[in-house]
Amino acid sequence: MEREESLRLEAYLKEKLHPGLRLVARDKAADSMEVYLGAEFLAVVYKDEDEGETSYQFMMTVLKEDIMGG
Repeated sequence: MEREESLRLEAYLKEKLHPGLRLVARDKAADSMEVYLGAEFLAVVYKDEDEGETSYQFMMTVLKEDIMGG
């Protein structure tokens, strides 16, 4: 993703989800960025371009161990 595009996306996610979120570029993957809250990895945001439309997919995996407390 272009820098300006990632900054706009980061601002949107901060406004909608949490002001502490930040996006970090991924090595070898120009179409996605990692999402962090502080030092904790939360998700990956993928850019999707199809038939002239651009969208972003927020993909978050929650492990059963995380919600069960161990």
